[in-house]
Amino acid sequence: MSAAATPPASSEESTDASSPATGRIPGNRAIWVGILAELTEFTLMFLVYFFARVNHPQMFHEGPRRLSLLAGSANTLIMVSSSYLVARAVLAMRQDRPEGALRWLLAAFVVGAGYPVVKFLEVRWNLEQGLTGGGDVFQMSYYYLTFNHLVHTGWGLLGMAWVVVRTWMGAYDAKNHNGLVAFASYWHATDLVWLMIFPLFYVMP
Repeated sequence: MSAAATPPASSEESTDASSPATGRIPGNRAIWVGILAELTEFTLMFLVYFFARVNHPQMFHEGPRRLSLLAGSANTLIMVSSSYLVARAVLAMRQDRPEGALRWLLAAFVVGAGYPVVKFLEVRWNLEQGLTGGGDVFQMSYYYLTFNHLVHTGWGLLGMAWVVVRTWMGAYDAKNHNGLVAFASYWHATDLVWLMIFPLFYVMP
C-alpha cells in the first residue's frame, strides 16, 4: 500500500552533473552582492552620462569621432571572446572535464589580458591626439567610466588567475565548483557593462 502511494521520480526531478542546480542563484550570494554593487555604481555613472549628454549635446555629438573605434572594437571582441571561453570552462567542469576547463580558463585569461594592453595603447594614442580630458565633459565622462571599468576588469583578471590556480590544484569538480561559477558571473557582468559603454562612447553620434 505504501509502495503504491509513493510516486516514481520523474525525469524532471533527476539531475546530472552537467546541468546547473535549480532553485538557487549561480555561484554564491557574496559574489552577487558584489555584482549588484558594480551594476549600481555604473547605473549611477550612466545617469550622469545621460545628464551631461542632454546639457552638452554638441560635445557628445563630436566626441566619438575623436576616439579610436579600432581600440573600442578590439576591446569589445576581447571581452566577448573571454566571456565565451569562461562559459566553456564552466560547461567543461559540469561535464567532469577539469583538464578541459583549465585549458578554457587559460585561453580566457590570455585573451582577457589583452584588454588592459589595448586600453594602455588607446590612452597613449588619446594623449597624443590631445584628448587629455581637461575641460571637455565628453572626455571626462569617457575617462571616468572607462577607467572604472578597467579597474573592475583588473579585479576580474586577478579573480581569473585565482580560479586558474584552484582548477589546476583540483579544487573543483563536477559537483562542487561554486567558486568557478561565482567568478564567471562577475566576469559576465563586467562584460555586460562594457557592451553598454562601447556604443555610448564609440558609436553613438
